[in-house]
Amino acid sequence: MNLNKITVDDINVKGKKVLVRVDFNVPLKDGVITNDNRITAALPTIKKLIADGGKVILCSHLGKPKNGPEEKFSLAPVAVRLSELLGQDVVFANDDEVVGENAKKAVAEMNDGDVVLLQNTRFRKEETKNLEPFSSELASLAEVFVMDAFGSAHRAHCSTAGVTEHIKDTAVGYLMQKEINYLGNAVETPVRPFVAILGGAKVADKLNVISNLLEKCDTLIIGGGMAYTFLKAQGKEVGLSLVDDTKLDYCKEMMEKAEKLGKNLVLPIDTTVAAGFPNPIDAPIEVEIVDSDKIPADKEGLDIGTKTQALFAEAVKSAKTVVWNGPMGVFENPTLAKGTIAVAEALAETDATTIIGGGDSAAAVIQLGYADKMSHISTGGGASLEYLEGKTLPGIAVIADK
Repeated sequence: MNLNKITVDDINVKGKKVLVRVDFNVPLKDGVITNDNRITAALPTIKKLIADGGKVILCSHLGKPKNGPEEKFSLAPVAVRLSELLGQDVVFANDDEVVGENAKKAVAEMNDGDVVLLQNTRFRKEETKNLEPFSSELASLAEVFVMDAFGSAHRAHCSTAGVTEHIKDTAVGYLMQKEINYLGNAVETPVRPFVAILGGAKVADKLNVISNLLEKCDTLIIGGGMAYTFLKAQGKEVGLSLVDDTKLDYCKEMMEKAEKLGKNLVLPIDTTVAAGFPNPIDAPIEVEIVDSDKIPADKEGLDIGTKTQALFAEAVKSAKTVVWNGPMGVFENPTLAKGTIAVAEALAETDATTIIGGGDSAAAVIQLGYADKMSHISTGGGASLEYLEGKTLPGIAVIADK
């Protein structure tokens, strides 16, 4: 996998129109942005292009509009917030067809260093199917294309891949570059020992990740709900715990694969059990900790136990590279968050390069206040998972190599 892509530092954009695919898919409540992390994350690339005298045309999707344009999915509030953060006007081209009269006029009137934000790319039905004429229309606005939306890089859409068939000058932005450097290189050329920690509820979601990481890492730690299918595959009683009976043979195969490759596959040695899943999810709950081979038939495993926390923390101590994807238990519940907290703490304390693979683990680390202790927190859940599976992401593949 050649991850040596042309970046915004390698191109000259002075006086040129630059179409930038950003990830402005921010949470909105009643038209108000409740978290602007994604906008802030895009600033370094945008500021670089402004400083270099480019005419910066931004595009992004927001939410999942089903039937074309919907007011509640408009990027208008994003333009306002972005103006504040940049300290300069951002012209919002409000066109239901995205590349309409407003967009064409706004782009025609741009001076070097100006910024225009297009309307939600998903207002066009072609976007998610990567169909014409939307790709050509988007491309017609610019001479250079910069991809900086890692969270959408695993999808071949008009705004992430289609446009590159019409714009030859392409580059990745700083956010993409960071994701490629950390996630891509961690998996392809890790500094060893390389420890991967996988959690989350379902084995089915992580089939290819488990298999791929076993080939790349030295130690693979499995926690979360998916651990119980592995424990059952070892012949242990798992009580009412979440199990995917269709994946027992797969788990056996993976344990055999680990042995054959000489890798450590580490499973929980004790588990936090309760009479059932908390309802509501953050309700107080009576729990006890039992060894993994002593789970009562009428109890459900909902988090790793204290001995396992110590075991997992120990495995991280000597590591040089750690990738973590998926919580260790029902971390939304204070009583059942202890395993996830323990792993976050262990990662915060290690000298290793620590990479958090998006989704719930990123949310957990940020919520627990450990964000600044990690080397890298991925901005894409689905994209980082597919990266860890060893897949080529279309939004990266289309960008020119150095």
